[in-house]
Amino acid sequence: MANVAVLFLLLMSAAFAEGLPSSTFFSYSEAPKFRDADTCPACTAGDCDPDLVHIAMTLDAHYLRGSIAAVHSILRHTSCPDSLFFHFLTSAGVSDSGDSGDELAAAMRAIFPSIRFSTHRFREDRVRGLISGSIRPALETPLNYARNYLGDLLPPCVRRVIYLDSDILVVDDIRRLWDSASTALNAATSAAVAAPEYCHADFSRYFTATFWKGPWGRLAFEGRRRRPCYFNTGVMVLDLDRWRAKGYSRRIERWMEVQKRNRIYDLGSLPPFLLVFAGEVEGLDHRWNQHGLGGDNLKESCRVLHPGPVSLLHWSGKGKPWDRMDAGKPCPIDHLWKVYDLFSPVVTPSSSSSLSISSSISSSISL
Repeated sequence: MANVAVLFLLLMSAAFAEGLPSSTFFSYSEAPKFRDADTCPACTAGDCDPDLVHIAMTLDAHYLRGSIAAVHSILRHTSCPDSLFFHFLTSAGVSDSGDSGDELAAAMRAIFPSIRFSTHRFREDRVRGLISGSIRPALETPLNYARNYLGDLLPPCVRRVIYLDSDILVVDDIRRLWDSASTALNAATSAAVAAPEYCHADFSRYFTATFWKGPWGRLAFEGRRRRPCYFNTGVMVLDLDRWRAKGYSRRIERWMEVQKRNRIYDLGSLPPFLLVFAGEVEGLDHRWNQHGLGGDNLKESCRVLHPGPVSLLHWSGKGKPWDRMDAGKPCPIDHLWKVYDLFSPVVTPSSSSSLSISSSISSSISL
């Protein structure tokens, strides 16, 4: 019952932060158990087993609903769920939004009692002084930068990891992404990142006039193995051995230090990744990141899928499907996301006691 109360308080704090009425309470349904196919490897050596597929995601209160839907989609479409190991990155201690890593981990364990995962605390003070203002305040959250430190946060035995944002759905077996990226990274002796690239995008718009007119400009991208192209950092496969050996966390930090002094970009955590890795990325099929489904950042317009096969849908941009669903203004694409949503509102009289509320929550979540 204590764990139920913790989960309840977490969900309520997130609800109140969004300005929802106090007479509406929330619960998550427990996900079904997904079983391995007969051909799956037997992973018995803990989180260092070489047959595991490692997946890293951040957890915070506002995006918890998205993270749960993302994990649900991954489990639903993989043939070997027991060979997946999730690494959830949380803020060390209590964050500005009021959540804590222990409560969020408890929520994931309650909803997905059979998954293998560990939580890793990210100290926000490591990056807080390096963050500069962005065109969207949400992009200034320190946890957005935790992906820069995966080489430090994850155990040394984890040599590669898939990093995923919380606003995604995987509608294919994620091991195919793992295998495709591993083939690409194995063929390239120096690359540390594999991701879909978008070379048709206007690369220059991710940096300010100060950058292009200053002592950096195109000199920053000279000597790259190939043409620098845009890639979305919400879906990446990282070779952590190479990452650690080449000190990429510190390289990203150095560009963030330049940004603090000179304002060379406007958009959060993406540009320093481009500055370090554009032209050095091993490209993956676009099916693994149908991004931009969140809509136009300024007009909040709906987007449709790009032509071609789809293995991963990504609601990057301002609009998130759970927010639009709750507001009663979903985009057509949001109904695909709803299939994996385990969240449900329960209208309860505001006079109900904490005990009765906790009891009603326990009936919908097994602990």
